[in-house]
Amino acid sequence: MRFDPFANRDEAGRALGREVLRRIGKRPDAIVLGLPRGGVPVAHAVAQAIDAPLDVFIVRKLGVPGHEELAMGAIASGGVRVLNDDVLRQIPLPPAAIDAVAQREQRELERRERTYRGNRPPLDVAGRTVIVVDDGLATGSTMRAAVRALRKMGPRVVIVAVPVAARSTCDDLRNEADEVICLWTPEPFQAVGLWYDDFTQTTDEEVHELLEGVPR
Repeated sequence: MRFDPFANRDEAGRALGREVLRRIGKRPDAIVLGLPRGGVPVAHAVAQAIDAPLDVFIVRKLGVPGHEELAMGAIASGGVRVLNDDVLRQIPLPPAAIDAVAQREQRELERRERTYRGNRPPLDVAGRTVIVVDDGLATGSTMRAAVRALRKMGPRVVIVAVPVAARSTCDDLRNEADEVICLWTPEPFQAVGLWYDDFTQTTDEEVHELLEGVPR
C-alpha cells in the first residue's frame, strides 16, 4: 500500500483526531498531552476532535556522563524519574552522579514548562484517560519514557497516538501503553520527516500559542 506524506502537522493532527474519535469517542475524563515541540500541533488537532483539554508533557533524557547519547533514564513533567536498569547495570554510577544529571535536566525541563505553559499548573492525569501524542515515532524512546513516567502518576488509561511510525516501534509500545493508535506504518520507514511535505521545526512560541488558545 502506498502512503502519501501529510502536508503538515495540522493535516496529520486532523486525520489522527478523526481516528482517535472513531476508536475511543468523546470521553469526559480524557486529556490530550503533546510531546514538545512537534507533537503539540498534532495534539492540538486531536484535542479539538474529541473536545478534550490539551497540555504538554515534557520528557528529558538523562545521558550517561561522558556518553551523553546513551540514556540511563529520563525525567518528565510532574517530577517523575525513570531509570534504565539495563544501562546502569552495564555502567554503574553512584547516586550522586545520577542526581547531578537529573538536577541539570530538571532545570531545563522547568524552563521549558514556564515557556510553554506560563504560570498555569499542569493538568492532573490521575484517574484520567490520557492520550499522548507526537508527530511520529522512529525509535520511540521519548514516547516510551513518557508512558513509563505517566504510569507513575496514576492515570486510568494511557493511549499513544501518532500519525506515522515505524511498525516495530508501534508493536513494541503496545507492551507499554493500554492502546496504540498509529495511522500509518510505512516500510521502509527511515525517518519521521520523510512523511511530511512541510516538517518545519515547531517553535517555542507556537507551542505557547497553541496551549494558550485551548480550554483547560
